Order: sequence, then structure tokens, then C-alpha cells
Amino acid sequence: MASLREIPEVAALRSGSGLIRIPPELDVPLTPRVQQLIDTPEFRRLANISQLGLVSLVYPAANHTRFEHSLGVYRMALLFLDRLSEDPRFAAAVEPRDAERFLVAALLHDLGHWPFCHPIEDISLPQVPSHELFANSFLLEGEVADALRSEWDFQPREVVELLSGKAPDRKTQILQSLLSGPIDVDKMDYLMRDSLHAGVPYGRNFDQTRLIQSLCLNENGDGLAISDKGRTAAEMMVFARYVMFSEVYWHHAVRAATAMLQRAFGLLHESLDIDSLFRMPEQQMVAALFEAAGNGGARDLLEGLFGPTRRLYKRVAQYSVFQENETYQRLTRRPYPWLVRCAEHFAGLASTALSRVVAPHEILFDAPPMKLEVEFQMDVYFAKENCYRRLGDISPVVKTLAREQFDDYVKRVRLFVHPRMAEAIRSLPQLPELIAEAASLAD
Repeated sequence: MASLREIPEVAALRSGSGLIRIPPELDVPLTPRVQQLIDTPEFRRLANISQLGLVSLVYPAANHTRFEHSLGVYRMALLFLDRLSEDPRFAAAVEPRDAERFLVAALLHDLGHWPFCHPIEDISLPQVPSHELFANSFLLEGEVADALRSEWDFQPREVVELLSGKAPDRKTQILQSLLSGPIDVDKMDYLMRDSLHAGVPYGRNFDQTRLIQSLCLNENGDGLAISDKGRTAAEMMVFARYVMFSEVYWHHAVRAATAMLQRAFGLLHESLDIDSLFRMPEQQMVAALFEAAGNGGARDLLEGLFGPTRRLYKRVAQYSVFQENETYQRLTRRPYPWLVRCAEHFAGLASTALSRVVAPHEILFDAPPMKLEVEFQMDVYFAKENCYRRLGDISPVVKTLAREQFDDYVKRVRLFVHPRMAEAIRSLPQLPELIAEAASLAD
């Protein structure tokens, strides 16, 4: 039986041929059948979708693409397999054909993303599919599906199954833990890559090599774990993720831009052809949103994001688990329509207090979404004692940062206001009372 290291793509790690270079000076080996996939229109569209979308309004160099990230995730998948091929339990559970399916899934994992995907998904509109479901239209038909059948001898549904989160057997559970889990090929790439392009050090300050060298199977043999040699690297990865959320993904100006886009999309979505819109490259999608906006409030929001002059809404109030906890708990993890109602009621109350019109779209409440981040918890194997312990039980860093409280400590409730009204509303002495009243009216 062929070994995992004999898979052409894994073997290509050491061949030095057929390489493509991505930042930061990383070589990604491309076999002919991988090249066939990345040359399809469905995969090439990712070159016109930025990885971080609106983050570039705050960190101007953060304009890398989902295409680059997908190649980085594929390279990381090769490194994972190369290491895990030395683990007897993994090699016994995962056959080369299973591993090839994992490589394809890693390469194609973002195929269903559309421009500004995560902000739009977070508002949970019934007309908007999950990006995983949207990916099926690219995976099950077209050139990607043809390449999977002809070049890889896979039925497209075999890849869909691995990406869907429904595991019919143990080997699929193992492979899914490599794709989505506390330490997975996606996080290992995006933390480093987003940090690199944003020009900040936070996501690069963990030892990727050490972490990969420590990979093994967990005690149950159905998911990924690390040996005790990788503990410090795992702790540093937890901290890197925490700081990236705090300083980049949930930076107040990034969230202002996010709230503006969400409100504009919420105002327009019923008049949009969602399926057609989500297949567009980024600039074409922005143009389509402008066309649908007419001269209403959505246009004002879109102009502030994508017009000739950057005009982000201003933060006039902020609440967290340790700052005004009562207000934080009152507004956090609310359905998006509730936040919109709260903003509309606040606009009416502010209009009365200021004796001037505050338009509903000029007030935005931004809060942690209902879905929590993945909890960072996994097994650590101690070879000398031949036993497993939970990472959270042996690491104060993980225990503190990586449980559910992660969301509470990096994600704030914020009130953003159009710049023309920001100072007047910030100066209202009864601002906390108005927010509380608006929340009560929204219930």
C-alpha cells in the first residue's frame, strides 16, 4: 500500500519543481492536477475577492486575496500530512485516497466565499445562504467538478461531505479536525498572512514549525492533538488569535466600516439578485450595490465606504464585559433586526433631544454576533507518561483566553454615528438613558 508521503503533492514538497511563490517567500508545489483546479474560473474568481475586505480601510496594505490564502492553506495541508504520516495511528486510520480528498478540500475550502462574506453572513438574513452551502454550486457543477472527476477520480459530493461538517466515519472526523478546529490549516495560515499584510506582528508571533512537528491524534483517535513539545507554541497561537481579534478584526474603525456595510446591505437585500451578486468580483459587487441604492440612506453609507472620500462613522459609546457590563449584556448577541430597531428608536429619541433630524441610517449599533468563536480546547499527549491532558487544564493562557469569554473580552458593543452628528450625540448628558430606552423599545 502506498504511503502518505508518496502522494504526488506531498512528495512535491521535496522535489523543488513546479513551484509558485506566495508571501512571505513561501513556495507552494503545484502538480498538474492541482494546477487544473486553480486554473478553473471558479477558483480564479478568488483572486478578485479580498481576504479581509473592509480591514484595508484601516490597514491599507491588507488587500491580499482569498486566492493567495487558499494556496497558503493548501501548502499548510501538505505540511500537516507530511508530519502526520509519521504518526502510526494517523497513518493506519487515513489512507492516501482519504488524504488526497483532504488536500482538495483544503485548496477549495473558500470556494463559496463572496466579497465581504463574513459581515454579510453575520447578520443572518433568511435570503442569504451560508458560504459553505453557496460553495456547492461551484463544487457540484462546472469546471471544478469536471476536474475533480477527471484528474482526481473523486465525485464532487465526496469533497462536499468533507467540507460540510457531517462526518459519517472516524477518518472523516480526523480530516475535518485538520480543516476546522483549534489548530487547523485555515487558522495556521490566516493568522500569519493577515498579520503580515496588515503590517502588525501579532499573528506571526507563534512557532508554526514547532506546532506542526508536535501534531498527533487525540486520545479517542478521532481528531487532532499535539504533544507536550508543542504546548508553548499552541499557547502563543491562542494569544496571537486573541490579539488579532482585538487589534485588527475588531478594531473600532474596522467595526464601524462593517456596521455601515451591514446596514446598507440590510436596506438593499430585498431588491438584490443574491445569487448573481455573490458570484461577482468585488468591484462589480460594489457597483451593483450602488446601482440598487439609488439616492437613499444606503447610498450615503456606501459612499462613506467606497466613495472618493473615506467617511467612516464615529464611535460615540462603547461597552464591554468590564465597561458598563449591564448595557453590554443588554445589547450583545441580539438578532440583527433587533439591533436595527434599537438604532431606529435611538435616532428618534436623539432627534427629540437635539431638536434636529437624525436619520435612522445615521445610527448604528454594533455588537458581538449570536455565533460564538470556536473554543480552543484540545488534547496534549505526554509521551513519557503515555497520557493525555486537556490543554485548558494545563495552560493558564488557554484557560483564560480561549473559552467562551474570548468573545466578551475582544468584542465590544459600540454605538457608531454619522460624522455630522457624532459630536452632538456624544455630548448628550442623557446618552446612557437614551440607549437604555431605545433597547427597551426594540424589545
